[in-house]
Amino acid sequence: MNTPARWLGRLCILLLLCTASCGPPHITPGRHEVKRPGPATQRPYVINGKRYYPIPSAQGFEEDGIASWYGRKFHGRKTSNGERYDMYGMTAAHKTLPMGTMLLVKNRENGKSTVVRVNDRGPFVKGRIIDLSYTAADKIGLIGPGTAKVKIAALGEAVQEPASPSTPVQLKKQDFDTGKFYIQVGAFERKDRARKLAQRFADLGRDVIIQQFPAAGISLYRVMVFSGTSLDRAKRDEKHLEKSGFPYALIIAR
Repeated sequence: MNTPARWLGRLCILLLLCTASCGPPHITPGRHEVKRPGPATQRPYVINGKRYYPIPSAQGFEEDGIASWYGRKFHGRKTSNGERYDMYGMTAAHKTLPMGTMLLVKNRENGKSTVVRVNDRGPFVKGRIIDLSYTAADKIGLIGPGTAKVKIAALGEAVQEPASPSTPVQLKKQDFDTGKFYIQVGAFERKDRARKLAQRFADLGRDVIIQQFPAAGISLYRVMVFSGTSLDRAKRDEKHLEKSGFPYALIIAR
């Protein structure tokens, strides 16, 4: 007759064999949940306790706010994309636009305009939306007053980084008026929170997806509500969501 100890030993062996042969269950993630690698300049980052989320595309981007400029103190230092800052070049710093984005900058106070290329992050001063290089700021009359109300609009993204700041930039051909537009309504470290918010919009009959993306060593889950194929419609949806309690609603083209 087998002893209890012998039965216990056989049970342990069976459990080990089962664990080795079966392994953990494999779960295939949905297409929108697959981790998408990207350049370091597109990863979320934290400045002064505030987290910023670079957007994947500049398509259709417009923004109103205060512009400032930075000059000799930063001349020659590395920018966020690895270039050396040239105060005499036509570049700018923005908190979330993709590197290489070409922007039309219009000074609302005097009507002057210029075109710059984003190659740095900033400005991290409340209320300011863009920092211009010395030369770009001079072209729109910004040097004297230091700041001004401006409107910025994306013209496109550079095909490749220029050899030098003065080299002409070739833009990607883009149609800014049509495409598939989503409104990002939230970004979470915990997937269950993203699912909870997504369910709220799904219950209202809206098409919503959750997209996972890398964020400096962690995964974030962005909740995006489908708006349609018209940029004008997406802008209306964005404003409606802002007024409905989602102040950080953001248009994303996919």
